Amino acid sequence: MGICDARTVIITGAGGGLGRAYALAFAAEGANVVVNDIRREAAEAVCAEIRAAGANANAALASADDITQLATAQRIVDAAVEVFGDVHVLVNNAGICRDRMFVSLTEADWDDVMRVHLRGHFCLANLLARRWRDAAKAGRPVDARIINTSSGAGLQGSVGQSNYAAAKAGIAALTLVQAAELGRYGITANALAPAARTGMTEDVFADMMRAPADGFDYYDPANVAPLVVWLGSAASAQVNGRMFEAAGGMVSVADGWRTGPRTDKGSRWQPAELGPAVAELLAQAQTPQPVYGS
Repeated sequence: MGICDARTVIITGAGGGLGRAYALAFAAEGANVVVNDIRREAAEAVCAEIRAAGANANAALASADDITQLATAQRIVDAAVEVFGDVHVLVNNAGICRDRMFVSLTEADWDDVMRVHLRGHFCLANLLARRWRDAAKAGRPVDARIINTSSGAGLQGSVGQSNYAAAKAGIAALTLVQAAELGRYGITANALAPAARTGMTEDVFADMMRAPADGFDYYDPANVAPLVVWLGSAASAQVNGRMFEAAGGMVSVADGWRTGPRTDKGSRWQPAELGPAVAELLAQAQTPQPVYGS
């Protein structure tokens, strides 16, 4: 028996890296897994791994449909429902990088990252949230999960990744709104900022994330998977609107933007008065975490 028995999960970008680790871990805990990746061969290979590990032959379904368009995202949902009967969990994992310093970014660099990350997080979640809301309104029990993927770049910023950081920060805010709006229907939305060795990180952080010759492999993507599986299980029903950071054996709950020190004059400020007021506020405020790479 696993903690996700009889639950069906769609995982995007699951043909390698973190997505593959999630797919294998969900299957090991009894879930039916839709392995979505634009590289069909990679998706099929992960499905074969799931079956080889002893999962039910029908527990894995490969999909190569585009997650950034509602019409093609609907095909992913339809295929999952046809094979498994329902969908209970969405793991939005797919992403790309187009890293450049801000002044060197092109429109394509910006648009491609926003399309894959933000539109990619929107389409499947929107379709499934509608399905789950309608089920709840019809009186059917709903115990559904949206698990989004942000990044330390989205939480603190990252030099050379302004497009990626902006998209990941957008995902963090999206998660908060999803959690506030959808909780009444039995749907939770949480996000994580993982640190692991993947196709997007192995070139940039090759030395830091290189697998050790022996001992604990801190940056193995499989280290992040248990948290994602738990968030997708029935056991996490009371956790909603949270951002987790995960790496190696470390799990942290991120503390996001909140109203800090304040002052109130009680009337309109004059511009010249604000210098001393702002200086006093900054002296009381907690120092922000530094931008990555600064």
